[in-house]
Amino acid sequence: MNVRWSLSICFLFVLAAHAPAAELDLTRAVVVTPPNISGPSAKAVQMLLEEVDTRAMVHWDRAAKWPAAGTPVVVVGQADEVRALLEKQGIAVPKSATQPKPEGYQIGTAIGGANPVVWVAGNDPRGVLFGTGRLLRELRLGRLKVTLADNFKAESAPTTTLRGHQIGYRPKTNSYDGWTVAMWEQYIRDLAVFGCNAVELIPPRSDDTPDSPLFPLPQQRMMTEVSRIAGEYGLDVWIWYPAMDRDYADPKTVESALKEWAAVFQALPRVDVVFVPGGDPGHTQPKVLFDLLERQTANLKKYHPKATMWMSPQSFIGSWMDEFYELIRREPSWLTGVVHGPQTRVSLPKLRAAVPQKFPIRDYPDITHSRQCQYPVPDWDVAFALTQGREGCNPRPVQTARTFRYGRASTIGFITYSEGCHDDVNKMVWSALGWDDKADLTEVLRQYGRYFVSPTLGDRFADGLLALEKNWDGPVLSNTGIDETLKLFQEMERDAGPREKLSWRYQQALYRAYYDAYVRARLKHETAALDAAVAKLRGAKTFGAVKAIAEAEAILDRAAKESAAPELRWRLNELAEALFQSIRAQLSILKHHGMPGRGNNLDTADVPLTDAAWLRTEMTAAKELKDESARLDRLNAAVNRTDPGPGGFYDDFGDPKRQPHLVRGPGWEKDPGFDESPQCAFSMRIGVPRAWWHYAETHYETPLRAQYEGLDTFATYRVRIVYGGQEGRKVRLTAGDGHEVHAPLAKPFEPVEFDVPAVATAGGKLTLTWTPERGAGGPGRGCQVCEVWIIKRPGVNPNAPRDHQR
Repeated sequence: MNVRWSLSICFLFVLAAHAPAAELDLTRAVVVTPPNISGPSAKAVQMLLEEVDTRAMVHWDRAAKWPAAGTPVVVVGQADEVRALLEKQGIAVPKSATQPKPEGYQIGTAIGGANPVVWVAGNDPRGVLFGTGRLLRELRLGRLKVTLADNFKAESAPTTTLRGHQIGYRPKTNSYDGWTVAMWEQYIRDLAVFGCNAVELIPPRSDDTPDSPLFPLPQQRMMTEVSRIAGEYGLDVWIWYPAMDRDYADPKTVESALKEWAAVFQALPRVDVVFVPGGDPGHTQPKVLFDLLERQTANLKKYHPKATMWMSPQSFIGSWMDEFYELIRREPSWLTGVVHGPQTRVSLPKLRAAVPQKFPIRDYPDITHSRQCQYPVPDWDVAFALTQGREGCNPRPVQTARTFRYGRASTIGFITYSEGCHDDVNKMVWSALGWDDKADLTEVLRQYGRYFVSPTLGDRFADGLLALEKNWDGPVLSNTGIDETLKLFQEMERDAGPREKLSWRYQQALYRAYYDAYVRARLKHETAALDAAVAKLRGAKTFGAVKAIAEAEAILDRAAKESAAPELRWRLNELAEALFQSIRAQLSILKHHGMPGRGNNLDTADVPLTDAAWLRTEMTAAKELKDESARLDRLNAAVNRTDPGPGGFYDDFGDPKRQPHLVRGPGWEKDPGFDESPQCAFSMRIGVPRAWWHYAETHYETPLRAQYEGLDTFATYRVRIVYGGQEGRKVRLTAGDGHEVHAPLAKPFEPVEFDVPAVATAGGKLTLTWTPERGAGGPGRGCQVCEVWIIKRPGVNPNAPRDHQR
């Protein structure tokens, strides 16, 4: 055979093998269901019809009988019923390759008969719901057209039993409190489409104010409605029910709590589980709490006989944790399971090892906060921490996947902790990985983009979500990807039509892209001005202190009057208002009735980002001095504040690029909860040096360490420290093999100095170890260190090796 022809034929075979599947046009499809379909299966069919109608403006009729030849058919129901319907039409449904599992489904297509057919066969009613959700994610729901790859097939069942999200209707949340019943049903649908099988509600009384100006319904009525909706879709209903009263050892308090909780239980159509956190909020000794929950379990079963009681040891002090272990090893009959949540003193694997195997453990991961939380953004730049705050739009798909896999083997699943829809991407990633722990993350995000934004922009939107996560990686000033991310979203913005622009998920990601770019533009602008002002002050000895100060102040004044990027700031205002209208996002306290500190980062977009305010204070103090020499000394101390002097060392422990001597530990990839590793945390105190705005922090009894080499064996040293100064826990500092530098200290928020024991530096190396007080509860923030100077002193170290002594 001619070689050229042979190669051509081979090429054609390769093309055929990799040719994309043809599209099956389902625009005029009819949905056929088994007779008497009801419950969650019927709700799944309703969801399918309404979502196709809403997203593609295509109306699918529902029929009990098979339509005329040529009409595309979508068959939905439980497996045996679907098989019977198809066999009547001569269509064979392949049997499952494995034993059917709960919540699983099969999806397939049959082409070539009288009617093109797509079928969804659930192993049970929930399988019908999740199979329908998968079909919706796979359909291309374009404008006035619906298609599906004609060879699409899937057989799937979840790898994680419990896959849920907390959706509390209360003022503290930054969007949920403004949602109507219809909005709640839509969101529960959206969660189910990605495999969520449980929601967790919050009762009317929690650690919150009793009312919100945005409530469309009182809390109890809305809680009842959401319980009803979840029940109609066949989802489990959990209640996060904190024990808020002061003294449950008082019988009157217990009787009052029994009546209060009973009224809530009685009002709800469906309750499957009540979860009582040991703290955050609540602060009841385990023995007393166990006695209360035993009675509340009996109380619960009066209204929901199959419901169960779970609890967590959150916020327990050390002695209470020991008491909890002792009590749970008795295997109380009223308790069904244990929850691992934020502010638990031990890691998830350690809790699993300590709790009897009889009790399953549920994960309660914080997916909603970015700082001061269970899973903070690793090494977050303080510029973002100050502006974005704890509850900004935070798609973190890669980090979320890492967190999901951490400790997963210890649990039956999860219900995530959420304070609003700003963490929506994280919810869907948790659900998708809960369904299939080997799911391709990029494909999950593409399905998210295609389904929630549009088929045309979906893949680019997925790329944008990954880019937003990278925006928060590393120093803001050097991260040029932030500007590239904005360009990516601006290109989508130019190509977007009304459908995309009205999508709150699109609006939210767009807001984040503009916000990140605005912060970077501001930081560049303010840093340049600060550097120029400092340069003027460094010339004070030549030109005079008063003149140097005047010129430095003029530079800072001009920078303060100039807007770094007014077009970006204006766009933030527009998008913030759009998000309030579309999803009730409260990005401003004044404009949107937000609660302070709860996602209102439109108000913090312009907070200072540099040392300018502190430097102004130093310049003012220098001007007030009458002696030129004193003025120059004050300015010199300010501009050289971090200089440790000859032979010294300096670290800014809160800045990853300026902490060369900090012992980092396993790091976030192996330790996402920072149980054994120091994390970057933040003090949020303006008017002090920028290095005091952040610090290295460890939790509970985990020590903080720094290691130094290359010290002069002949010299002695002092250590200067600025502590983070948060909370009352004392910290002790030792050097080398336990030589005390200072006794337990209450962490003053100012520089303090101590002699380093000479024996600790005699070998030319130094290890510093900060150890927090033992036994603390709550968030357990113990070691908090902003800055450390190692200052070389004159004189001879008496512990230097003899052959090295002068």
